[in-house]
Amino acid sequence: MFTIESIANKFRISYLLFALLLCTTFVSIFMYAEVRIEQDLVKGRLLQQLQLSQEKEGEQAAYTANPGIKIYRYDSAPENLKAIANETVQEMQVTVNNQTGNTETNLHFFAHQQNEQKYILTYLEGSEMVMENYPVLAIFEELEDIFADALKIAVILSLLIAALFSYLSSKQIIKPLLDLKQAVETDHQNLTDLTHLPSEVGVLARAIDEKNHKLEQYLKREQLFTGDVSHELRTPLTIIMGASEVLASQLEDHSRLSEFANRISTTAKETSEIISALLLLSRAPEQLDTPQTSINTIALNEVTRLTYLLRHKPVTCKVVAEQDYIANVRPELLKMALGNLIKNAFQYTDDGEVIVTIDAEKITVSDTGLGIPEAMMPLLYERFERLNDINTSDQVEGSGLGLSIVQRIMTHMDWELMHQDNATGGSTFSIYYNKCHI
Repeated sequence: MFTIESIANKFRISYLLFALLLCTTFVSIFMYAEVRIEQDLVKGRLLQQLQLSQEKEGEQAAYTANPGIKIYRYDSAPENLKAIANETVQEMQVTVNNQTGNTETNLHFFAHQQNEQKYILTYLEGSEMVMENYPVLAIFEELEDIFADALKIAVILSLLIAALFSYLSSKQIIKPLLDLKQAVETDHQNLTDLTHLPSEVGVLARAIDEKNHKLEQYLKREQLFTGDVSHELRTPLTIIMGASEVLASQLEDHSRLSEFANRISTTAKETSEIISALLLLSRAPEQLDTPQTSINTIALNEVTRLTYLLRHKPVTCKVVAEQDYIANVRPELLKMALGNLIKNAFQYTDDGEVIVTIDAEKITVSDTGLGIPEAMMPLLYERFERLNDINTSDQVEGSGLGLSIVQRIMTHMDWELMHQDNATGGSTFSIYYNKCHI
């Protein structure tokens, strides 16, 4: 398909435009030269005829000579010619009555001052010009049509040659770029083979190769960091979970102390799950398996886990679902995304209710909380951006990473996160997922 955005097509169009500009220039020069030559020849022929007529007929009010020549003394010339004639040969279209009817042709004329007498000399184009009358003008009129036909053929051939040449040369010019594209898409070795080229393609190949090297180093550092975090954090978390479980079993008779031990164990497990989710986010989406996961179960568990945030608030929460909905997703990622939305709703709602609704297309978390100011909407999913309490102007507790992480998870899973303000206050966040419900 033809597209003007293609470099090859831009190159071809520029060739054709250049050829067309050259042809236009040459045609203009030819036409100007043709007009000037014809004017000079006509002027010379008419002046010659004026001299011959004066020698032959003496001083007359008008002279007539074949073919198509008529010379007027200025005082006896037609008024329309007297009004416009000057020393430059001019041309105007006239209608001539002849045996075949009315014919449109051109009349050449100019004014000439001879001694104290002024004349207007005219030549009617189209009359037969024979060699005996004025051979130079006769030859020019015969060659004029030949030159015009030759010029038309030259213009057509020039455009065809320009089109062919632009097509062939553009392929040669674009070929290094296509080689570079193929090298980038295949492997590093092919790209390295192009870095030695002295052309612009070589410069571009070297820049891409250097950028690839930096990206490889960056990815390697990130992979090492991810592996180190996984190893270094999982071991102490496992020890904390084991120790807290042993401690909880020994404090069964001390309910308050047992509650703290269980809290330690629960937090350690949650932290381990967060690490697992973050590690999953560091992997390519196509490398992850997506087991069937109950959305209802994840939602209920997250509401139960985060209920402690509502202990001192007149806020209620409920999960609404007509049936159990299943999605093909890693449960760790869904838990983190939904947990962050529910946690934000609990933190930013001081009075009213939070409703988690699940249907065949989406999961919505709606609250009657602070809502999101219009000024903050462009920064809604930016890292470290937090909402201020409109009553105290203080920032609500949090890191400002929750929505940023949710958006990243949505992109990773090819899902979609949408936000809208509630008419009665508060916000509604909707997660649109690839559904598969039972």
